[in-house]
Amino acid sequence: MAPYHDFLVRRALETSESHLYKRDLTVNHTQAVTLGVMGAYVVIIALLWNLPYLRYTLWPFKMLVIAFHEFGHAITACCTGGRVKSISLDPHEGGVTHMQGGISAITLPAGYLGSSIIGALLIFAGFNIIASKVASIILGVCFLLTLWWARRDWLTILTVLLAVGLLVACWFIAHGQALRWVVLFIGVMSALYSVWDICDDLILRKVNSSDASVFAQRYGGSSRCWGLLWSMVSLIFIAIAIVAGIAAFPQSFSQQEDDAAGFLPTKL
Repeated sequence: MAPYHDFLVRRALETSESHLYKRDLTVNHTQAVTLGVMGAYVVIIALLWNLPYLRYTLWPFKMLVIAFHEFGHAITACCTGGRVKSISLDPHEGGVTHMQGGISAITLPAGYLGSSIIGALLIFAGFNIIASKVASIILGVCFLLTLWWARRDWLTILTVLLAVGLLVACWFIAHGQALRWVVLFIGVMSALYSVWDICDDLILRKVNSSDASVFAQRYGGSSRCWGLLWSMVSLIFIAIAIVAGIAAFPQSFSQQEDDAAGFLPTKL
């Protein structure tokens, strides 16, 4: 009887593992809608990014993801022994972080990769309402740090305050259902911005003072090669975020709304 019992145990384990495997890799209706919305975001952002006049509709979000880019420089400078003097945003030239000290081999790519990581985390959170609420709180803390470093730059202050106002307003719609889609949009924008910004700087505009150009001057190699490498890493971050979001959040729309109703509940 022992061999037969062992056979039954093995079959039960294999069946259980099979069900878990299928559950993890199966995309349900809610997740399919989320992926579809992400795809629509990519198309809309790509069009608005390049169409004359219409591109200005993305301007507030561009300023926001540029703020993420500069935050990446600033936080890594602090973590590697440097000091941040100021952060400023420019509607035409982008952003700049004035810092002293730090390890430049880390701080230089941290702008592109930092915005990619933030974008990937927001994409992951965008699969679930409660995760989006948590992400918005963390974003608020990052915004407070950015405001401290940019306390003399009114454009940065205005951009951050508008972003915070948008996130707070979305908390009050269907227990945060709207917040989920806004967080997802900002995540897609931020994650893809790093790729587009690298291409724009190194291929289209050929700006010599880009982070990749400075990195190449100090550590060798080609600025385009470094930019391409950072772009590939950014795309990997996005892929990981999508897979993790699908695996972690299988709840339906109604289940998410019910769960969110008990987590810092707000509803108009």
